[in-house]
Amino acid sequence: MQRKSGSNKGHRGANAPSQRQLRAGELVRRALSDVVTRGTIRDPELAERSFSITEVRMSPDLRHATCFVAPLGHGDAVALAAALTRVRAWLRGQLSKEVTFKFMPDLTFEPDTSFDNAEAIDRLLHKPEVARDLSKPGEED
Repeated sequence: MQRKSGSNKGHRGANAPSQRQLRAGELVRRALSDVVTRGTIRDPELAERSFSITEVRMSPDLRHATCFVAPLGHGDAVALAAALTRVRAWLRGQLSKEVTFKFMPDLTFEPDTSFDNAEAIDRLLHKPEVARDLSKPGEED
């Protein structure tokens, strides 16, 4: 029997995360959320700020974690990510008390723009000319 040339990844795509990465990412997300919820961050920009860690993507070797953050309500997600980047060493130390990994992942913070994208699509779908095109023939508003 001949082997097919190319990747030996099975049915997963080349960029799809493994179950191990997904599980580790969720553990890191929950642990970071617990640390943030305690309110022990001493950074003045983060002390009174409400935000959510929406997703954590782990590298295949689990040594790097990209954390996506979004402010609750209105706020600047880029400034929030920059503020969290300033305190990432402290957050990594707190994370090491919450979860046990062979290597504690290096944290990077990115603004989560998925909510902005969803809002833009929603606005687009509610425009009269788009709604007209989406309605079934014979339907009148």
